[in-house]
Amino acid sequence: MQVLTREQARLAAGLVFLLSVIGSLVYGALVVRDWLKDEQRMPVQVVDFSGDFAHVNVARLERLIRQSQPGSFFELDVNEVFVLVEAQPWVYRASVRKQWPNKLKIYLVEQQPVAQWNDDMLLNPYGDTFEASADELALPKLFGPGGSEKTALEGYNAMKSLLATSSMAIAELSLSERFAWQMQLTNGIELNLGRQEFIDRLQRFIDVFPLLTKEEKPVRYVDLRYDTGFAVGWQDDDNKQS
Repeated sequence: MQVLTREQARLAAGLVFLLSVIGSLVYGALVVRDWLKDEQRMPVQVVDFSGDFAHVNVARLERLIRQSQPGSFFELDVNEVFVLVEAQPWVYRASVRKQWPNKLKIYLVEQQPVAQWNDDMLLNPYGDTFEASADELALPKLFGPGGSEKTALEGYNAMKSLLATSSMAIAELSLSERFAWQMQLTNGIELNLGRQEFIDRLQRFIDVFPLLTKEEKPVRYVDLRYDTGFAVGWQDDDNKQS
């Protein structure tokens, strides 16, 4: 049997003490980790939404967040919440951050619809499409080939500004595959503006419209695809009565 020297005994005792300290630290860290992960001890009690919004259903959104992040305040992944929030149809931009000790703060920038696009999407002021229901909103209808959203919106804004000088407004605006413009006004008149100089042609219609209203029959359409003049289609008596 080997007898330890005094120096060896001190080293052995020190090693045992060191291992016990390390073990205690590891055990303590595991206990703290489990405690922090315990949703009952450190729950996210408040989801605070701010911003100017009218269409975002924040109650539904909060449920989605809590379902996707069921853990404690410390386990909640801000990046995942951010992705989830910005994926919602009416959310244009969002910022997400935690606030000690139990709050999640979310700032929302809502989509601002300015027109319907091809009857199945909405357009925001930047010409970006998003899927949402806006049946309750009286939005103009824009139509065009895929990828022409910004062109169509720019044309609509230019023609809307020009018509603001009159009592007329745009109900529908179509851009063909060849980028020719057709318009239906809220008074039912259809305008064929063609591809080129459509702003000048619309101005020509605005200038002559007071004269057209003096005719006995109401105007059905005006074809402005001429260098100097235009062609007018009149409603017949049957159409007038209907």
